[in-house]
Amino acid sequence: MAAEASGSDLIQVVALLAAGVVAVPIFKRMGLGSILGYLAAGVVIGPFGLGIFSESEAILHVAELGVVMFLFIIGLEMQPSRLWGLRREIFGLGALQVGVCAALLTSVGLAGGFPIAQSFV
Repeated sequence: MAAEASGSDLIQVVALLAAGVVAVPIFKRMGLGSILGYLAAGVVIGPFGLGIFSESEAILHVAELGVVMFLFIIGLEMQPSRLWGLRREIFGLGALQVGVCAALLTSVGLAGGFPIAQSFV
């Protein structure tokens, strides 16, 4: 049984496609990546922009598909030899970044009056 789409759903889908078609070439011409164009288009048509999507649940499935495609593109562009060459930076600096962020966020929480036990529940 096929699900019927209402007129509002069709407008939202067309808005998504049109925003991507407009934003990506602009960002490419500025020398930025297409991913930033898609993100900017989403911000513009989202609840804090034009408000075409007033509820975030309405676009959740499309957003999840976008994340999967983004990871797929990164996987296609990354060469295993380059990844192997960057292993020290990825694991060393990546672990350092996670540790520093965890310490900073924990200290902000403690300064805000949250008990330490609540952070790990």
